[in-house]
Amino acid sequence: MNVPIHEPGRTLGFWYGDERITFERVKRRQGSDKVLIKVHPDCRVVVSAPEGSHDDAVTAAVKQRARWIHEQLRDFRQQQEHITPRRYISGESHYYLGKQHLLKVVVDPDQPQGVKLLRGRLEVSVRAAEADKVKALLNAWYKTRAREVFNRRLDALLPQTLWVTERPPLRILTMQTQWGSCSPQGRITLNPHLVKAPRECIDYVILHELCHLAEHNHSERFYRLMGQVMPRWEKVKSKLDDMVYRYF
Repeated sequence: MNVPIHEPGRTLGFWYGDERITFERVKRRQGSDKVLIKVHPDCRVVVSAPEGSHDDAVTAAVKQRARWIHEQLRDFRQQQEHITPRRYISGESHYYLGKQHLLKVVVDPDQPQGVKLLRGRLEVSVRAAEADKVKALLNAWYKTRAREVFNRRLDALLPQTLWVTERPPLRILTMQTQWGSCSPQGRITLNPHLVKAPRECIDYVILHELCHLAEHNHSERFYRLMGQVMPRWEKVKSKLDDMVYRYF
């Protein structure tokens, strides 16, 4: 009953030359009998396979794409070499609603501390040039904007989910492994980092949780509901998966 940031699964692997390639095996929804392989930018290899398929058969299918997987991993590792940890200084790129914004840190002991979105840049005013303070102010700003955006999108999407009779309570909570979740009592929780993603990705996560109000498991009925309210949801999910390393 949640949208994981990294989809958990059973870990399998095989040797390709002198490299051990490991992958997460996750359940593919009913009605799909093919093995689907996805290499993510953070170098996770995720394989969706029918629940009844034996691990050996799945591994054999993945081995057939071993060269392609190896090349994808090589390319993503080369990209990661150029990614430096955030230092929260002027000139860095930070995301909001899927768009990149340059960070500008303004140090002024006499001005109120806070964050403003001005002409394509995020301007953070601080009394001293301290990275931890800039980070804290940015996180607080994202959380405030997330609450506004998520509530607005929830209201816009509710008319599509005819099975929802009352507006569910919404909570904003920073999570390390989930974009969103739905409690047995019907409360939806969303990760404020999600506000860095494009609107369609935000809508996907909200609709995912709204579908869980009708179907608590990832059953065939759940996927039918998702297909009704967002026919392209799998492509949107893939887009969110591919960008996750830029949003944290």
